[in-house]
Amino acid sequence: MMASAAAPAIVSGFGFVVRGIARAAAVASRPNVSVRLIDSFNKEVVDDIFAHALKKQTGVSLKYMLDFGQNPIERQLLLSAQFLHKELPVRLAHRVAELENLPYGLSAKKPILQVRDWYVDSFRDLRSFPPVRDAADEQSFTLMLRKIYRRHANAVPVMAKGVSELREELRAQQRLSELPEIHQFLDGFYLSRIGIRILIGQHIALHEPPKPSYIGLICTRCSPVLVAQDAINDARSICMREYGDAPEVSVYGSPDFTFPYVPSHLHHMLFELVKNSLRAVQDRFGDSDDPPPPIRLVVAEGGEDVTLKVSDEGGGIPRSGLANIWTYLYSTAKSPVDPRVVDDNDSNGGPVVLAGYGYGLPISRLYARYFGGDLQIISMEGYGTDAYLHLNRLGTSQEPLP
Repeated sequence: MMASAAAPAIVSGFGFVVRGIARAAAVASRPNVSVRLIDSFNKEVVDDIFAHALKKQTGVSLKYMLDFGQNPIERQLLLSAQFLHKELPVRLAHRVAELENLPYGLSAKKPILQVRDWYVDSFRDLRSFPPVRDAADEQSFTLMLRKIYRRHANAVPVMAKGVSELREELRAQQRLSELPEIHQFLDGFYLSRIGIRILIGQHIALHEPPKPSYIGLICTRCSPVLVAQDAINDARSICMREYGDAPEVSVYGSPDFTFPYVPSHLHHMLFELVKNSLRAVQDRFGDSDDPPPPIRLVVAEGGEDVTLKVSDEGGGIPRSGLANIWTYLYSTAKSPVDPRVVDDNDSNGGPVVLAGYGYGLPISRLYARYFGGDLQIISMEGYGTDAYLHLNRLGTSQEPLP
């Protein structure tokens, strides 16, 4: 989908990119440094990446994607492809520049290098593709987008693996702290990834056979209650498998209420919130003879926002621990991967689960913020936790590009 001329470009991290270029240039001539871009790719590619990393990214909104994709005729698909052909290399280059210059040696971790190289490969594919001028070009371009979409499918767990390795190293050295630079980078990286996958996924979906009430990935009549019920079923199924039992979840709201949204995003967020509540309640009441209190999920329809509240009586979170739930270096669940014994030849490119990495809530908040919403957690230690998921109902919020 093509961004309108009036859509403001949102630029941040410019200084980060400039510093990245300077640091890259400073190490380019060092011998035996195999983790730098210049040692893995030719100079023309590296120069092209950093040139694009200095360009502005162009944000779009949910409403714009809806309006643009309403009638995906050949002309609109062509304009969408032309926009993506120009915009995606800029977004990818911004991420490569950051991946190249992370602190604490994170850039040198093998999983991080793998993700960086995926981004470089996609950048090169896009830059080597000729200008999109007609329907045949657009079809070929879409095939390439499908390949790029698949290439980056495991980027989140592979990144998580690299960060987990750093966390274990720092813990062994007794240097583990909040690491705000890592947290800020990961917030921006994952937010950017959401945007890239939405842009590519929306373009690809407009080629699929039309589905009732859908414009690409966006459902024009998304029912929060129905999506919540699906997420609850999935979360309770996992809880049953883990504990042999699962607390009940009561939903309050009308299934007839709908608004335009991406159902997969909403399912992801609600699944994470309900899963956390199920786990907290089951841990607290699992050994009790009395049935655990039900979790409550409330859907509230506002003029600007749709708000969903997930409430549990799982004992809550101490105030001293509330800040930890938004970091990528903290989890109360058992880590799924010991970085010391991971098979480097893993055919899947990394672990396929995120439980134990502490990524569920931070990434869910990014999904909410991507379309102008937010996620807030309020806890009463000794009683339970309320999670408030705010979704922008108007769809006019611009992408918060990192």
